[in-house]
Amino acid sequence: MKGKNIAIIFAGGRGDRMGADIPKQFLKIYGKEIIIHTLEKFQYNDNIDLIYVGCIKEYIDELEKLVKRYNITKIPVGGIIPGGTSGQDTIYRVLKRAREDNFDNSICLIHDGVRPLIGDKLINDNINSVKKYGSSVTAVKSFETPFISEDSENVLKVLERNNVYVAKAPQSFYLKDILEAHEKIRNTEMGYNNPRIVDSCSLMKECGKTVHIVEGNRGNIKVTTVEDYITLLANLSVKDQEQIYRLNHKEN
Repeated sequence: MKGKNIAIIFAGGRGDRMGADIPKQFLKIYGKEIIIHTLEKFQYNDNIDLIYVGCIKEYIDELEKLVKRYNITKIPVGGIIPGGTSGQDTIYRVLKRAREDNFDNSICLIHDGVRPLIGDKLINDNINSVKKYGSSVTAVKSFETPFISEDSENVLKVLERNNVYVAKAPQSFYLKDILEAHEKIRNTEMGYNNPRIVDSCSLMKECGKTVHIVEGNRGNIKVTTVEDYITLLANLSVKDQEQIYRLNHKEN
């Protein structure tokens, strides 16, 4: 049976580094919550069939109201579930929920709820990469000088910049493959506390998997700090807003 193309959105963080009174995914940009900006990118992509979301438990009701208000129809009933104890635990829970409705060969695009500057091309490139190579990690080349420091005070080693990439999102895999990797890591002594596991890409590499690179753009930022929020304000263009406006009114 043919699998579907699924967006797995994790929005379970509280955003303590933002210093805001509410989780960062519920902060507004141009009068609309960041999480909604993100969800709309997948809602309006013709190749995405379903969306599942991991959310802070006490904000699920709020998110369900927003989803209804903005006509995010690709989230199935029960498709918004409580987040876990960590980002990876939240992703695992959402993947398990998606598995209840979908086949193992479904393609899962794992994406941050606070990374709304994603376009159709990047979504489609991720899907095509999984079909061709079995995986996809969105990444950009490093334009700065990368180095390693073990004490946060002294430079231990300068890396060759041409060989250094920065992982972004989506990070995409077949449902069966990413679930198997999660379950393998969860059964180890360290589990998600393994310092080498920081995202889906590193989790798959820890399991010995090959991960294919898809070129992204530097503007595809994740909102973590106040500075990121300000950057997002500048980068979410008027053109993008006009497109969302037209699509909203077309749907209505």
